[in-house]
Amino acid sequence: MRLSRPVLTIAFALLGSATAVGDDGKDEIRIGQTLPYSGPASGFGIIGRAQEAYFEKINAEGGINGRKIKFISLDDAYSPPKTVEQTRKLVEQEEVLLMFGSLGTATNNAVHRYLNGKKVPQLFVLSGATKWADPKNFRWTMPGMAAYQSEGVVYAKHILQTKPDAKIAILAQNDDFGRDYVAGFKRGLGDKAATMIVSEASYETSAPTISSQLATLKASGANVMFGVVLGKFTSQMIKGVAEINWKPDLFFVPTSASSISFLEPAGLDNAVGLISSSNVKDTLDVQWANDPGVKEYFAFMKQYLPNADLTNSNYAAGYHYANLMVKVLVACKDDLSRESIMKQAASLREVPLPLLLPGITVSTAADDYLPFQQLRLRRFDGKSWVGFGEILDDR
Repeated sequence: MRLSRPVLTIAFALLGSATAVGDDGKDEIRIGQTLPYSGPASGFGIIGRAQEAYFEKINAEGGINGRKIKFISLDDAYSPPKTVEQTRKLVEQEEVLLMFGSLGTATNNAVHRYLNGKKVPQLFVLSGATKWADPKNFRWTMPGMAAYQSEGVVYAKHILQTKPDAKIAILAQNDDFGRDYVAGFKRGLGDKAATMIVSEASYETSAPTISSQLATLKASGANVMFGVVLGKFTSQMIKGVAEINWKPDLFFVPTSASSISFLEPAGLDNAVGLISSSNVKDTLDVQWANDPGVKEYFAFMKQYLPNADLTNSNYAAGYHYANLMVKVLVACKDDLSRESIMKQAASLREVPLPLLLPGITVSTAADDYLPFQQLRLRRFDGKSWVGFGEILDDR
């Protein structure tokens, strides 16, 4: 789903105040973010809209330890040069206290050294690249997702358990995002990877289509497909596989590609049977209808985003990560320095969040920057994602 101009107007309208909170202890907590409100991954822009609304809710309830949040979310179009430009603007002109929940591997990589050099927290990066969890070399950066490699391992484990004679085809985005997933997937298959994987193909994010790659993969005779895709390429892959009448027995996509907004353009019927994973409750699944955390989420949406499409899981994702960010800020109490924020972010101990699956909590340490290390598989039934099996992890 592409965000309209009014959403961008809201984001840019936030640039008015020059007051900042940081080591000087003023009365406003300025949080910066870059997201793709335009471009090939614009469907993820809804995450920022949900977070803006959640911080509005927190402010209405009195703020964080008496301070109000000023959230400034700017469009980087999923383009690294634009991410650099907007991040510098946020840090040097808007004087944000921290960067939160910015999306993408290549985009965050473009500002990784810059933010660490400035000692600006780069918290809960929306990318599962393993490089974000490196406290020894980049102590100001922390990931907000399960690692791509861990997710790849979980899919491989499922294949080994349910289809040990599989012939596997892989389509991967040609960047760190794609390579991390494939590395974890191969690690999960172990010494069987060499014989089970019969075909691999990649694509560039600038490519108009991926139809030739899909044709090549089908021709390999593979009966299991793992598509490490993102944004519009999710839709292209699902629709493309259906159009060439390829029906793999198991068809995986990463969690980051599982939003309904990416499945709809491909035709939901074509996505039936698709497998992904999650560590959060599917808010549309009837099994969670009376769950307190899910009811709390819907109450929030009804009050703050009454016209939102509740079938779009990116709203829930935004709400989920905003909850985590607020937990860290509350833990800082009166010390809202950048140093204190990183200390609290690296001191989470089995913290529950409203939308996490039962049995899953958030834990971090000074030498362990991975807040989420557990996942459960889920399958698309034509309307929503349905969880199955036990909670799996990368061990």
